[in-house]
Amino acid sequence: MTLLISFLIILAIISTKLSSKFGLPLLIGFILIGVVVGSDVLNFFYFDNADLTKRVADILLIFIIFDGGFRITKKAFTSVAGPSLTLATFGVALTAGILGLAIHFIFNFDLVYSLVISSIISSTDAAAVFMITKANPIKKNLATTLNIESAANDPMAIILTITFIQIATGSFSSPFLAIIKLLWQFAGGVLVGYVCFRVSHFMFDRLNSDSRGDYSVLLIGCILLTYGLSDLLGANGIISVFFMGYWLGNSQFPAKRYVTSFLESISTIFNMALFIMLGLLAFPHRFVNIWKDALIIVAVMMFVARPFAVLISTIPFKYSLKEKTFLMWGGIKGAVPIVLATYPMAAGIDSNGFIFDTIFFAVFLSCLIQGMTLAPLSKLFKFTEKRKVDSPHTVELHSLKSSEIDMFEVTVDEKSANIDKKISELNFDKDVLISSIVRDGQIIFPKGDTKLKENDILYILTHSSKIKEVKKSINVTKPAIASEG
Repeated sequence: MTLLISFLIILAIISTKLSSKFGLPLLIGFILIGVVVGSDVLNFFYFDNADLTKRVADILLIFIIFDGGFRITKKAFTSVAGPSLTLATFGVALTAGILGLAIHFIFNFDLVYSLVISSIISSTDAAAVFMITKANPIKKNLATTLNIESAANDPMAIILTITFIQIATGSFSSPFLAIIKLLWQFAGGVLVGYVCFRVSHFMFDRLNSDSRGDYSVLLIGCILLTYGLSDLLGANGIISVFFMGYWLGNSQFPAKRYVTSFLESISTIFNMALFIMLGLLAFPHRFVNIWKDALIIVAVMMFVARPFAVLISTIPFKYSLKEKTFLMWGGIKGAVPIVLATYPMAAGIDSNGFIFDTIFFAVFLSCLIQGMTLAPLSKLFKFTEKRKVDSPHTVELHSLKSSEIDMFEVTVDEKSANIDKKISELNFDKDVLISSIVRDGQIIFPKGDTKLKENDILYILTHSSKIKEVKKSINVTKPAIASEG
């Protein structure tokens, strides 16, 4: 068993490279691994426990969604907060409503049953969207809109799914109490997230440990505290951990660089574990019975529900028709819908597995079709920007104490007036130090007579309050040359 698990982990890591090379969302590679080693193919594992899957997936999602919030910068969030949050809330509800009505009339299913299905598949996948926008430098405001929407829209889908399952099982309260509860889910989730952010930040500042590992353990505890307290108060834990992650990620605290690396590692591990486990739960031979239904649901979702929701949600915001079309196609489905598809099974309203199989197949199609064509669509619409030079080296300042001084990475822009200037001519303050330069993939030691070149990556040690000014001075634009009359 241990040998087989090690093989799965190595295979999963290899699949990340293949996914990146062929433009496939990571979800597909990981799930296929689970399907292949599962009951229907190689039969290494027989797994059909939906309730256990739900319990484990709920825990893994806490950290995955926290990581999504942690990596969103304040600048990016504020620049597109309006359209992103509108799409993540109203847009998700509208998508679920339109798709649910379509399923009800096309298949003649019970309306509530139809809305359960549509709510499950109404959110987009942060992991898939992040991977595509990172691998393909898409127009900044569009990429940021999709990234924040995909990171923030899971809570709405979860709330809708749970609400309609409660209606279907007869455990739903009165409409008035349900609305109050829904409002508290959001407002309480944000409030608990903020309080836990303050508590977490205080503990990080006061821990004062010589071991970096202690800060990683503290982070795990703070994330679970946020979710547990939110659950205790009846608020939405997913919203709480998302916003706690956002606020913590945009603040300075001891060992932040190390904690960020640790968080990236556990997020990757949990994503792999989640997707492989979901693949194990799938029985491909049952797709023969539902593939036509899944195709119809995917078609309505891609070409009717999502486009209509984007058009309505972006009315107050300045997007061109091409930009709106791109946002429509960016509604890639992923792990959360498959996790939510286990909820009806656990609640006893999907005993034949129709909902899970349909959602699984629909998500797979969405990843395959939208995931592979989003980048080409960006190029077709001329939304693809010049790729930023990536450094194969990382220079960091690992501090276990609170400090205003940090190491920052600055790339010399092609239009910078400082190209071919010596470092000694930059006239930096005495508390600004260029510690190293990465040029053509190699680290060089900077000296006073070292000249800056286009796409040089500078690692600068300075005060956090000064880095904006330093970046601006390095990449000051060359003055335009007046043409002779």
